[in-house]
Amino acid sequence: MDFVESVKRFLLNNRVDAEFRVFEQSTKNSQLAANALGCSVSQIAKSIVFLGERVYVVVISGDKRVDTNKLSQIVGERVRIATPEEVYKFTGYKVGGVPPFPHKEEVKVLLDSSLKRFAYVWAAAGCENAVFKIEVNKMFELLGAKEVNVAITS
Repeated sequence: MDFVESVKRFLLNNRVDAEFRVFEQSTKNSQLAANALGCSVSQIAKSIVFLGERVYVVVISGDKRVDTNKLSQIVGERVRIATPEEVYKFTGYKVGGVPPFPHKEEVKVLLDSSLKRFAYVWAAAGCENAVFKIEVNKMFELLGAKEVNVAITS
């Protein structure tokens, strides 16, 4: 199945409207996505995969970095950032295209409070040149994800 289609199908099945955009150029990092969209880097929701005993996907504003020590305290175990191979294995997506949902394996999604500065954000849509716009509150509601505060300024 096409990666973008899996994200679209997930949203459709959950009755969530989202605007999708596909670009000729890469949007595989926050700055490239912001440039393509003409928005602030902070309005990009990046999904970063961490491993401990469990797999965690932290969705955080594009102008922030994850404080790994804070994250480890919150989840109750030491975590490390996943390798590109591990990201693909657990999410089904390549680095630069990992959406907040859906994922190949069961992962714990954590949404950083830095996202709540905005009514909506843009997130990767399954590949490195596609994004989608979603209301932040809708994303929290849809995922039932734990809100965390693990952001440090880039």
